Amino acid sequence: MEYWEFHVGRADRRQRALLVGSAVFVGLVIAATLISKGSTGFQWIVSGITVGSIYALIAMGFSVIYSSTRVINFAQGEFSMLGGMLMYSLSTRGGLPPWLGFIFSVLIVTAIGAALERLTIHPMRDQSVITIIIITIGIAIALRAVAKWIWGTDPVKIASFSGDSPIRFLGAAVVPQSFWVFGFAIVVVILVFLFFNRTLLGKGMRAAATNSDAASLVGVSSSTSSLIAWTIAAAVGAAAGIVIAPINFAGYNFGIMLGLKGFTAAVLGGLGSAPGAVVGGLVLGVLETITAGVFPSGYKDAVAFLILILVLLIRPQGLLGRAEDVKV
Repeated sequence: MEYWEFHVGRADRRQRALLVGSAVFVGLVIAATLISKGSTGFQWIVSGITVGSIYALIAMGFSVIYSSTRVINFAQGEFSMLGGMLMYSLSTRGGLPPWLGFIFSVLIVTAIGAALERLTIHPMRDQSVITIIIITIGIAIALRAVAKWIWGTDPVKIASFSGDSPIRFLGAAVVPQSFWVFGFAIVVVILVFLFFNRTLLGKGMRAAATNSDAASLVGVSSSTSSLIAWTIAAAVGAAAGIVIAPINFAGYNFGIMLGLKGFTAAVLGGLGSAPGAVVGGLVLGVLETITAGVFPSGYKDAVAFLILILVLLIRPQGLLGRAEDVKV
């Protein structure tokens, strides 16, 4: 007992030290940017928070499915792509009011996510996790091909929800759509956190992911958990894609890099952790934007993958995750 308590206490101290060290590092980078670049540096940080909120929204989709199934869904970025493209077709081209186009787009992608789970993931539920992950990669490729066939290769623009006139704040310009991204990210993380930690269904889904046999004895179906998780992740991804589209042009390949950055944010914050998705997304967004300002812009994509490699080598469970969350 004393041996176990000693090692748990040492692990907790290491985790706190890592969190403090990470916070200090990011804080020093931000402080150095503000001191050396002034208002320009503040603009970089504000832009980084916007980009980070986008990554956090995508990371939430990864976390929802991983919390319930221990599977990483590499088609999550494509759910966001479909949300943005459907919003363009229904609202911009189809003439529907934006709020109605938003609802229909989310519902359609949600139905697609549920159908894909039943048709491709459910029949393979007894296969290894690696097999299912490869299937999600195939789903992503198929969705991109269908989107390219329907909408073509040209990117499209969706009108901002509150106009395009930037708001000035301490020398930085913030487009109104950024506040929609911020607000949506906050609402989603709160709802997902409450669902998995305060509802019987959410707790049951997490239990089914940890031990499906034990969970089934108390009436929790791993099959139902998987379906619900994919449905929620598709809805979150579609809504995120719609909110993001006025800032980033939407296109058939819109979800590739978005999905990879969202996955990096989820791993950095801790797969399965809703707060971790936000922390990982914001840290990644700010560091990436500062890098793009200081160095040639081509280096900013390397930041995400460098962070991903370092996290997997040093702390696979991420900043706010637990060691058991990365066991499959």
